[in-house]
Amino acid sequence: MLDINILSLIYLIASVTFIIGLKMLSHPASARKGNLVAAFGMGLAIIGTIFLYRDDNGNKLHNYAWIFSGLLVGGIIGTLSAKKVKMTAMPEMVSLFNGMGGACAALISMIEFGHFAKMGYLDTIVQSYEAGEVVQDAILTRPVPIETLLTIFAGLVIGTVSFAGSMIAWGKLNGKIKDFSFKGQHIVNLVLFTAVLALSAYLIVIVATVEPRPDPNIDVIVPKQLGSAPLILFYLTFALAIVYGIFFVMPIGGADMPVVISLLNSFTGVAAACGGFLYDNNVMLTGGILVGAAGTLLTILMCKAMNRSLKNVLIGSFGAKNTAGGGGGSKDQGAYKEITLSDAAVLMSYANKVMIVPGYGLAVAQAQHACHELEKLLESKGVTVKYAIHPVAGRMPGHMNVLLAEADVSYDKLEEMEQANEEFPTTDVVLILGANDVVNPAAKTDPSSPIYGMPILDVELAKNVIVNKRSMKPGYAGIENDLFFQPKTSMLFGDAKKVLQDLISEIKNL
Repeated sequence: MLDINILSLIYLIASVTFIIGLKMLSHPASARKGNLVAAFGMGLAIIGTIFLYRDDNGNKLHNYAWIFSGLLVGGIIGTLSAKKVKMTAMPEMVSLFNGMGGACAALISMIEFGHFAKMGYLDTIVQSYEAGEVVQDAILTRPVPIETLLTIFAGLVIGTVSFAGSMIAWGKLNGKIKDFSFKGQHIVNLVLFTAVLALSAYLIVIVATVEPRPDPNIDVIVPKQLGSAPLILFYLTFALAIVYGIFFVMPIGGADMPVVISLLNSFTGVAAACGGFLYDNNVMLTGGILVGAAGTLLTILMCKAMNRSLKNVLIGSFGAKNTAGGGGGSKDQGAYKEITLSDAAVLMSYANKVMIVPGYGLAVAQAQHACHELEKLLESKGVTVKYAIHPVAGRMPGHMNVLLAEADVSYDKLEEMEQANEEFPTTDVVLILGANDVVNPAAKTDPSSPIYGMPILDVELAKNVIVNKRSMKPGYAGIENDLFFQPKTSMLFGDAKKVLQDLISEIKNL
């Protein structure tokens, strides 16, 4: 009993650290500490569970060799992966790890259902006491409760869809998997989803309503064993959920990946919460609910940032490469003009205010430190420098904020889209580093564009716009950018890091 009370206290402490850590993640200055606080709570919960957990029959965990071997292997792989990953590859790493969480939730459901399907019932040892002493053990046998089965199937379906979808998102983010869709795919997806739900409902009914039979070995009535048929149908449900998860993400275009990652993250949280219900584990339940709720809210915010509904994101295939022909991709844009490094250096050195718009090109070039150096150099000349951050810049929510925080850029200099748009009319120079779709005026002016209606950074309102790109290749949404052909826009081609370093040298020589 003492162990159980201590474990409950540990779970409470761990749950509180999750909430505190999540709160601290909302600010770049405290995000690192927030991660450490939450990680401490998770470590505490794991150790407490291993050594203090007792099941209904009072049994402790065993097979410590397997448990700690798994922790050691997983810890080494996770540590090495996190240390080696580049910041540009962070979105696909998040997708990969998120998929592993969904797979764990699905495996829990598979193991538990396999156990129930083979037995067809639950056994619980009930002890009788006299004067505080155990005088008799009895076995209470009953069918599997329907709420337990609902939890198992929810964990299976949601976890499997999260796993399969995250793997496809991972492949898309690193360029190994291309967008794929076919005529009638949404109907196929609906049929698959309906089949998964129908099989789940059927299995829940037959397991929860098995007929009882007398057992000659014990003095109770036990339900009849189910045989192999439910297991076969269960694994068929699992297979269909995998196919649905793949088809669910396959047609969604690259520009919508931030929303998809966020949505799949919420799925994994819900699946983990199902595991918490299944094992009556409060810390697992709390962690899953926090992840699920945070992922859902972030998904809503991402959709709002793009002025689109979640249904439109999942069905509209926005950002697919075959959309290049719509909205600005096919019309004659005219000519663009280039600017030299020396002219760009003069323009920025004698400006009153410069706004920097970071994009994925900045991340690819690992140019955040050079960008911060340029910021400090301009400020030493009396120039006000700020950063304009679009909510879906990069490949995942908060990607640009993390990059700039890594380079010690002050959080006070980061302007959210609404704030930045108010300042562009009074800005002398906007320097765009690899951003594309989030500064495309077609979102406001071209109803035929696939990004029409998406809120963007109004960089065209500034007096001068300098765009750094490697080439004139369209952005991740696969469409031409009208901004590049406007009279006040000048192109500065090259790798972002090299261009910034050369620009710094030019400014120093003025």
